[in-house]
Amino acid sequence: MLENMKRRTLLTAGAMIAGPALLIALVNSPLPSSAQAAVETTDSGSAQQVRHQTASIDGVDVFYREAGRKDAPALLLLHGFPTSSHMYRNLIPALAEKHRVIAPDYPGFGNSAMPDRKSFKYTFDNYASIVEGLTEKLGLKSYALYVMDYGAPVGFRLAVKHPERVSALIVQNGNAYDEGIQDFWKPIQKYWTSGDMKDREANRWLTSLKATKWQYTDGVPDMSLVSPDTWTVDQAFLDRPGNQEIQLDLFYDYRTNIPHYPAWQAYFRKHQPPTLVLWGKNDKIFVVDGAEPYKRDLPNAELHLFDTGHFALETHGPEIADKIRNFFGKHVKAVHSEG
Repeated sequence: MLENMKRRTLLTAGAMIAGPALLIALVNSPLPSSAQAAVETTDSGSAQQVRHQTASIDGVDVFYREAGRKDAPALLLLHGFPTSSHMYRNLIPALAEKHRVIAPDYPGFGNSAMPDRKSFKYTFDNYASIVEGLTEKLGLKSYALYVMDYGAPVGFRLAVKHPERVSALIVQNGNAYDEGIQDFWKPIQKYWTSGDMKDREANRWLTSLKATKWQYTDGVPDMSLVSPDTWTVDQAFLDRPGNQEIQLDLFYDYRTNIPHYPAWQAYFRKHQPPTLVLWGKNDKIFVVDGAEPYKRDLPNAELHLFDTGHFALETHGPEIADKIRNFFGKHVKAVHSEG
């Protein structure tokens, strides 16, 4: 490339002597292919650079990560418990070359504000409202949804409310069926039934370092693939004064999601969004029995199981990114071109 640039410099200098017509022709001529490739690489790299931003939604500062061109098809990544948009730190740049990728933190999670429980109700209805407000503030008229764990009840609320906005679904260990709720949930279900302080306290251990690390490591055959940063970062946010109470409020509010299952399933059947289901088959929180039912209502859905636990991105990130790119290549571009 350096030799080509030197050659152009010499030719341009010669053109100045030869006359202005030749100089204009040279300046307007295309760059050599190697130089053009360098420019394209720079532009692509810039698009994939992750930006860390905050927007005020209904008076709450909501942190989000974003990468990709503003005019690219949008992909909204919704995180689970006990993490934040940090869980998508590697996936975002992997998909940003062709998509506008946005991953927010819910209030009380990650780098978003943590309003006092007296002034802000920590519910899945409120989280869906906050995320909806962010999409509108960012001008997202259409987007694909990647939902994981808590992201499923947040994202499916949005999909039912605005089916015309959802171009595709990616579901990773996110539940919408009774089959997915099994033994892990029994102590939480007891709390749902009683609402008692005793049952609330029985679930506090889920905010401990031991529980956080367990979520990342249980069911994982190769522990060398899981970064210790995962549970370390998550626990730092969980250990903030008052945050455990927020999480316990959300455990209790999760009971409101179960009655929504029929409506979510009806949405699947009626609208048939292109759907990719990705599942860590060793997950004890949202068990693999909750994955297959998606195909009852979405017969064209793709289903892929991975030999890992709850946080499949940590161990199978590159493979999952490839499957998403292939899925988008078949579905999302076609959806946007029709719109």
